[in-house]
Amino acid sequence: MTTQEKIQHFMRENAYKPLTLEELISVFGIKEYEVKDFVKIIDEMEKMGSIVKTRRGRYGVPERMNLVVGRLQGHQKGYGFIIPDNPEMPDVFIPVEGLNGAMHNDRVIARISRKEGVDRKPEGEIIRILERANKRLVGTFEKNKYFGFVIPDDPRIYHDVFIPKDEMSGAKNGHKVVVEILQWPEKRRNPEGRIVEILGSKDKPGVDIVSIIKKYDLPEEFPHEVIRQSEKIPDEIRQVDLKGRLDLRNYRMVTIDGEDAKDLDDAVSIEMLENGHYLLGVHIADVSYYVWENTPLDLEARKRGCSVYLVDRVIPMLPPKLSNKICSLNPGVDRLAMSVFIELDTRGKVRKYDIKPSIIRTSERMTYTDVTKILEEGDSKLIKRYDYLIEDFKKMKELCLILTEKRKKRGSIDFNLYESKVIMDDNGKPVEIKKEERTISHRIIEEFMLACNEVIAEHMYWLNMPFVYRVHEEPDPEKILLLREFLHNLGYTVKGIRDIHPKTLQDILTKVKGKKEEKVINMMLLRSLKKARYSEYNLGHFGLAAEYYSHFTSPIRRYPDLVIHRILREHLEGKMTPERQNHFNKILSNIAKTSSERERLAEEAERESVELKKVEYMLDRVGEEFNGIISGIASFGMFVELENTVEGLVHVSNMLDDYYHFIEKNLTFQGERTRKSYRIGDPVRVRVLKVNKESREIDFELAE
Repeated sequence: MTTQEKIQHFMRENAYKPLTLEELISVFGIKEYEVKDFVKIIDEMEKMGSIVKTRRGRYGVPERMNLVVGRLQGHQKGYGFIIPDNPEMPDVFIPVEGLNGAMHNDRVIARISRKEGVDRKPEGEIIRILERANKRLVGTFEKNKYFGFVIPDDPRIYHDVFIPKDEMSGAKNGHKVVVEILQWPEKRRNPEGRIVEILGSKDKPGVDIVSIIKKYDLPEEFPHEVIRQSEKIPDEIRQVDLKGRLDLRNYRMVTIDGEDAKDLDDAVSIEMLENGHYLLGVHIADVSYYVWENTPLDLEARKRGCSVYLVDRVIPMLPPKLSNKICSLNPGVDRLAMSVFIELDTRGKVRKYDIKPSIIRTSERMTYTDVTKILEEGDSKLIKRYDYLIEDFKKMKELCLILTEKRKKRGSIDFNLYESKVIMDDNGKPVEIKKEERTISHRIIEEFMLACNEVIAEHMYWLNMPFVYRVHEEPDPEKILLLREFLHNLGYTVKGIRDIHPKTLQDILTKVKGKKEEKVINMMLLRSLKKARYSEYNLGHFGLAAEYYSHFTSPIRRYPDLVIHRILREHLEGKMTPERQNHFNKILSNIAKTSSERERLAEEAERESVELKKVEYMLDRVGEEFNGIISGIASFGMFVELENTVEGLVHVSNMLDDYYHFIEKNLTFQGERTRKSYRIGDPVRVRVLKVNKESREIDFELAE
């Protein structure tokens, strides 16, 4: 137990009352020469918010002092919620008057002013800001004669930023700018800042995506020392690289990815054994061979956490020399890999497995589209072209369906969701938006990667090695209660709230498959679950109903996978000494935490870039009519999703053929005179009424 853990444990004991620094030094028997280090630890803990210092100079843990520590999630109406550091605590509502100068995403301490009730969240007031998140903001500049102000792009940042005349840096009306905060907001006073970068006119092509990059502080360029290190890496595999590796260069294997993918980090192979079992091979790029711990490459990858896939570009975790070349499993060239061979019986049970460093040469660079055409459409041209692989693809499909069925039986939740694909012209203007559904080829790769990730996680768990798990904890009973009420209003029943099994939720998804409310229920169920994250502890994966799970299969684009490869390599090479285990035990908590944070930030940026282009696509379609389905209903109107995945709002004030009443119990709008009703999942035809690119809002009206 570390000193920090000992201090927290002591402070959480029932008999504990807040103590002064001198009293803590006495209680812990700190010798004179240890005082300086002990004070440093106390200061660090206070800075992090794990302990709190009162005005009288006494220290205690927040939860025993009616305080909560966490991140503030702002709302465009001015109030916010604190997402506590302690995942077992509920979110805390903070009214506008309780923000006290805090802004969206700041780490804060709040005092609870009203306890949690049956139908209400606890309420509080922010008393201390531990860490400011918004030192720079991106927004639109507006100017008058004597001063200017910046309207932040992020609606969760409630305040406009005041810009004095001498801090405008030549910005003009309508410019997208980066503003540096000079003075933080106070009660009845907006923050003040200066313009540090002008991105260009808000209507200029490309400025919108650059604004997102700046808003999320995504690193566009690699530091000089990182590029210099990557340039020293050989372009081809050398004889010295083959030492201790299984030579699989004549072994038949393929990559299966999207048409535009360049960072190919996984290949698959399959063969049938004499005993009737499948031998699945999952071959993952051996990135850790090139990215050594604490080198510039490694430190930059750790800082980035993951690659970010925006609508028109990739911001990679590793330089292109690695991500697109020497580490990418391109066809017909030698590549270093970590190969995992898994023997599975006809029910999908793992019978044996073997993990080996290898050298491979992929046979083909397949796409999801082509493999699906071969397996589902019997495309004769593709079958002729890849005739030597056809039996492999058939066996892959066979094993995929077995693994899917096995997961379903144990209760794994299988969401039937799709992604949006935005097609753009050379100027970045969206010309088409289409639905990307999961095909059999997507599912093959998904199932094979899931199987490999589980094998690796369980293998390392029983070795009692330091490790980074991918965990998904059980949902909050409060959210399951809300989900149950929502489903009840649509005619579905969920039994149990506490200790709910994922199979119960999967049964709901099975019942709604093919029905008009399927998409909505899938989305609502997903929102009721906790977010998966990384952890140094094995807490299981609720959504997959898996006892052991990890992310091992994408080390080019995810840092936790790279760390896992590094740990596994040291173990296989006999270098995992007690000292190295102790080293990893010290650093993995921070790696798991920062990787989870970077992943969430990347998802947010990716989603915003797609939503932005959807809104831009609809700008030229005001007045046009589209078919859609009602995807959500609230007291103020109905959300409608079009066939191209674009979503907009039919405000109740634009439902002009009758006076409509919102019936919350059934999530329905019903006409007073016509008795016409609208409910979730109903097909409707709508006309585009108004599109606002700045606020990302699309308004529809019913066209019937």
